[in-house]
Amino acid sequence: MDQKKFKKIFLRVFYICLGSLIMAANIKIFVRAGNLFPGGFSGLTVLVQRTIERYTGVELPYSLLNYTLNLFPAFVGFKMVGKKFTLYSCAVIALSGFLVDVIPQQTVTIDPLLIAVFGGILSGTSIGLTLKGGASSGGTDFLAMYISKRFDTESWNYVLGFNVIMLVIAGAQFGWDGALYSIIFQFVSTQVVSVMHVKYKKVTLNIMTTKADELEDQLLVYTHHGVTRFEGIGCYLKENVTMLYTVVSNEQLKDVMRLVHQVDEHAFVNVIKTQALEGRFWQAPIE
Repeated sequence: MDQKKFKKIFLRVFYICLGSLIMAANIKIFVRAGNLFPGGFSGLTVLVQRTIERYTGVELPYSLLNYTLNLFPAFVGFKMVGKKFTLYSCAVIALSGFLVDVIPQQTVTIDPLLIAVFGGILSGTSIGLTLKGGASSGGTDFLAMYISKRFDTESWNYVLGFNVIMLVIAGAQFGWDGALYSIIFQFVSTQVVSVMHVKYKKVTLNIMTTKADELEDQLLVYTHHGVTRFEGIGCYLKENVTMLYTVVSNEQLKDVMRLVHQVDEHAFVNVIKTQALEGRFWQAPIE
């Protein structure tokens, strides 16, 4: 195995393990301390667990319920998102479920607003890390990734909408205080994920260069995106200059900037946030 491939696998496993640990710790430290529902199928698991305990007095293991509820979303992910992505996501589900059952209950604060805000930050961070590792926390994340892949757009606000519906049901059963604080928890979590997961965000690059021939060839190979070339004259030095126009994903931006300056260290690059895009746009497949 070459060094580059080993590094990629190592980082993937590292992000998955760290994300799973934070996810489980968050449930035992913040979610249960504030009687919150973490959203997604993790929240659905907690809701079912509490409902069964309330009406039957039986406390089922979190991991057993979580594994069962994730069977259908995992099937959807395997068929429609990506096989490796789904298998790594199942590893996250298994590891986080196991850790929830073995990590001891801890109380850091009893203030419900602090629990909602900081629990939401940890929740979003854990999901963001697993996505960075090429996996997900399962459940609604499978559906979110399918929507993102199918329509080439962010879908976390749709997940938030699903969570709000679930929390209304939870509020009707267990009280509105916990449900409303859980909505704050979910909103914070969604915003953190949106910041960390940049795969479906896009930027426009206007690259002013005197080495256009070499640079445009390398951009085409690396990004798989089209490049449009404009010829002009720099008004300050009155020299011929070329502007290369292209759109890339935010995930590619750092590497593209490095590539540009390797070819032309004096290139001037204007990076513009792209609000919307119509037409064909190549997106790296989900593994």
